[in-house]
Amino acid sequence: MALGDAILACLTERPMTGYELAKTFDSSIGFFWKADHQQIYRELSKLRDRGYIQGREVVQSGKPNKLVYTLTPEGRTALRHWAARPSTPPSIKDDLLVRLHALDSIDIEPMRTDLMARLEHHRDRHANYERILKKRFPDGTAEGRLDLGNLLLLQLGARHEQMVADFCEEALAALSTMSGKAAVVPIEDGKREGKA
Repeated sequence: MALGDAILACLTERPMTGYELAKTFDSSIGFFWKADHQQIYRELSKLRDRGYIQGREVVQSGKPNKLVYTLTPEGRTALRHWAARPSTPPSIKDDLLVRLHALDSIDIEPMRTDLMARLEHHRDRHANYERILKKRFPDGTAEGRLDLGNLLLLQLGARHEQMVADFCEEALAALSTMSGKAAVVPIEDGKREGKA
């Protein structure tokens, strides 16, 4: 997937400014496709040059004018062609996993600290997904294809974050068993639980 494809997919929802696209990446697509604001603006220019999007200038009083981007018929066709191709499963590049691979050659305490930080990170992300799910889909159902796609994405994100948090807890417990120390795994409500 290229950044341009992600932008085209965003513009199927509604016309947006570059700023609105960047905010959409920050709050939704950014969970699974990272791009900074400058990358988005550069890609918008390329998509416009290819004729996939068009920009309409909106005059504002007291502020700079803004460009609102919409998908062109050529852009919809390009998006459909991209979506018809098989997806590529992502590869994992995670230094924590490399450290686990070298566990017999590294110090355990920094690994334990790293796993605790990861655990909290993934618990926070899981809670964020759950908040969004409850807000957008309070009864757990979707209306229409766009809603269904977003519901499925949020459910996958929540499951992924929970799975990684569970793994971190299991790894901390295994390290504790190996070193004879009790694992202290913070619980979301602020309580602490000792695991041997």
